[in-house]
Amino acid sequence: MKNEQQTETSTQDEEIRRALDRHWRASADGDADAEHDIYEDDAVCDYPQSGERIVGRSNLQALRSHHPGKPSGFEVRRIVGRGDLWITEYMITYQGKPAYTVSIMEFRNGRVMHETQYFADPFEAPAWRSRWVQTIV
Repeated sequence: MKNEQQTETSTQDEEIRRALDRHWRASADGDADAEHDIYEDDAVCDYPQSGERIVGRSNLQALRSHHPGKPSGFEVRRIVGRGDLWITEYMITYQGKPAYTVSIMEFRNGRVMHETQYFADPFEAPAWRSRWVQTIV
């Protein structure tokens, strides 16, 4: 029984990973329909930093489709997850300025039911830390 469960979980994880790859590729390509295929109709997306919640796939797609500054760059840095919880780190460039982004996606039946996104602007590292750190490129 354990091997069947592991195989089933592994297969589900592979399917979700492929769906995520399609989602992020569509996001980078500006294909709004393909980008939002991953979401349940009643999906919820939270932006905690601005205190906003978007309810429903159609509202999420409309909001993203009306963004005034279309991204000029999109780079997925890593995707980690298992089961119903997946996290993607990526960078979006808007008007020449990068936004470091983390997406936390919770899945139900292979589709996103809840997503939380955090956005961060880059900042200069303070000089006092230099002897303990390495520069990330």
